[in-house]
Amino acid sequence: MSNSELIIEERSRDIGDFLVGRFLPFRKKRMVGPFIFIDHMGPSLIGNGNYLDIGQHPHIGLSTLTFLFEGEVEHRDTTGTIQRVRPGEVNIMTAGKGVTHTERTPQDLRSGATHTLHGFQIWLALSEEKEDMDPEFHHFEAGQLPSWREGELDFLLVAGEGYGHSFPLPNHDDLFMLEIKSSGTDQLNTHDHLKGEIGICVVKGAIEACGNTIEAGNMLVSKIDDTCTITLKDQTHLLLFGGKPLPEERFIHWNFVSTSKEKIEAAKQGWVNKEFPMLEDDDSYIPLP
Repeated sequence: MSNSELIIEERSRDIGDFLVGRFLPFRKKRMVGPFIFIDHMGPSLIGNGNYLDIGQHPHIGLSTLTFLFEGEVEHRDTTGTIQRVRPGEVNIMTAGKGVTHTERTPQDLRSGATHTLHGFQIWLALSEEKEDMDPEFHHFEAGQLPSWREGELDFLLVAGEGYGHSFPLPNHDDLFMLEIKSSGTDQLNTHDHLKGEIGICVVKGAIEACGNTIEAGNMLVSKIDDTCTITLKDQTHLLLFGGKPLPEERFIHWNFVSTSKEKIEAAKQGWVNKEFPMLEDDDSYIPLP
């Protein structure tokens, strides 16, 4: 998905063991592990002429990970991929040295009926040695993801390693991403279960942390690796993510991520000059902001 608008930073605050703010990036924390951008999509009503239509746009130096709760999206890219993205599936496009893609409401869902689109669009910075790799796309069905229940909490491991389960993500190591839903009030302890920096997106409901109630629409980042405990209220929905920080600084401009400002400048000029690969049967083009 295109980061087509500027990110407006919301006020962030410190509550003790956690930093609290809007989703990545925000003022006090630019990355959590390799996660460099998190966009909460919706919930939005799609239909009656209001459809998702994100035209051709480029990426370098990152992987996009799409994870939906509701709705469907058709992903197309210049690796030759045409993939329907459905709830609970994992879809990861690794841009590497450069890829172009579109995201649209599938044609058969443009009949006039309405449906809800809701999920997350996530960017993972590639390691320095993989920044210039050839682009790839990988799709995983919902049934492939490990799931389990502990107390009042239902877990789904979307990527990486956590709580004794593993679901490796192509081209990315030392990270984790989990969806957690509560059917009652219960505590969540991450100690010895997740490794590295820890981010928590409150999708629905509320949690208690350090004597504070944090409601939906906020993200927490643990100030201490691997040692936080929170309380989930009944009917709360969380997305946990993070991992080992990358050793090099990352630069970000529009849809480009790199350890090198020069590579970003080259990508900007390449898009302006229309030197990126393009989809043959699509004449859309999102200009460089």
